[in-house]
Amino acid sequence: MTIAAAAVSHSPASPVSDRREIYGWWMYDWASSAFVTTVGTVLMGPYLTSIAQAAVGENGTIAALGPLHITAKSLYADTVSLSVFFQLFVLPFLGAIADYTNLKKHLLVLLSLTGAMATCLLFFVTPGLHLIGALLYLTANLSFGAAAVLYNAFLNEICAPNHRDKVSSRGYALGYLGGGLLLAFNLALVQLGPGLGISTGLAVRISLLSAGLWWGGFALLALSRLRSREAPRALARGQNLIGVGFTELRGTFRQLGRLPMTLRYLVGYSLYNDGIQTVISMASVFLAQELFVANGLEPSQSFLIGIILMVQFIAFFGALLFERLARVTGAKSAILVSLFIWAGVVIYAYALLQTQLQAWAMGAVIAIVLGGSQALSRSLFSRMIPEGKEASFYGLYEISERGTSWIGPFIFGRVVATTGSYRDAILSIIFLFVSGMVVLAFTDTSRATREAGTLREVPA
Repeated sequence: MTIAAAAVSHSPASPVSDRREIYGWWMYDWASSAFVTTVGTVLMGPYLTSIAQAAVGENGTIAALGPLHITAKSLYADTVSLSVFFQLFVLPFLGAIADYTNLKKHLLVLLSLTGAMATCLLFFVTPGLHLIGALLYLTANLSFGAAAVLYNAFLNEICAPNHRDKVSSRGYALGYLGGGLLLAFNLALVQLGPGLGISTGLAVRISLLSAGLWWGGFALLALSRLRSREAPRALARGQNLIGVGFTELRGTFRQLGRLPMTLRYLVGYSLYNDGIQTVISMASVFLAQELFVANGLEPSQSFLIGIILMVQFIAFFGALLFERLARVTGAKSAILVSLFIWAGVVIYAYALLQTQLQAWAMGAVIAIVLGGSQALSRSLFSRMIPEGKEASFYGLYEISERGTSWIGPFIFGRVVATTGSYRDAILSIIFLFVSGMVVLAFTDTSRATREAGTLREVPA
């Protein structure tokens, strides 16, 4: 079927709350979370940093772009920053394709497999190949973020609004469980590897390979349960998807201008989520450098994997806990509680963290608020979207989540490159939590929901 044929004008299908489809949607979180945990959160940062340091020194310069220096310590942060910056140019077109064709599921499969393949290829990144490793991780992270636009857009199709807090939270919870189980396998491999004749470096590379295989394999199984629906909107005669991408982006921003509270919510979300993503992506390298390298010790991969593993399993229950809290206080209030705790974690990491035991305690606190802040943010936003514009607005949501989350790693990277201090770098992130919390506190989310309803039949 051609794209034009696929773009038959139909009203969006009503949410059917089919349990088979919801389970499939949950299972994709189970699949992709392996990349977040094993690769993005635990292993890639320390591994890429260590092989870069072996090549150019502890904080040697890898590249100099005018006044901007990419160093061994900042390479990982700069790679994360660049990968999410590129998403600014990709996500609007994905929204247009999803709104004007029935290719959303197919694109989700394609992006998932691309990201999974790039992750598998990290197995071949050995000392001296740190730039190739950075390029592969950039590709995988870009694919992961782009796939998330299409994945999130299914939420509005598969369940009714009053079920979205529950469905979103349980999706995150299952993701923590799946990512945690693979991480447990990788922890055992890293710990037992030397006794089996497997070096630590090889064990890390096998773990990266396992994350790619897990992501790709379970994604195919999960996405087989999602249904391709008719396109909610039709391409006019003479239109093409490239042109529609630009037109749709302009139209979506015009509609967003008529939804001031939704716009305010996205601003607040982009700030505090940037802080969350920065802490998640920089946690392992921060702990490795501050608790080990700064004390003249070799970073313990088993410790780093173990603490994130603990976070994964506690986060499973934390996501369910905050979903129950949202039933009592409302999603907005529950998110504000989590952000207050996040700000406290950053201050603690800067001023008080000295021992591995303290790191375990801090990780437990992070685990409790991690799932709640993200799952409830997604479900709260789902109620602020005009009908028929789900993919386009989730594109803006993902830009807020991913396309602007290069700022936190960029700040982190610049501070650590300038001062050489990871503690100064982590403290610089508190601005994102505090400012995001203030903006959210002054956002009338009930009004945002009402305003979105009035635009459901208004053309962009």
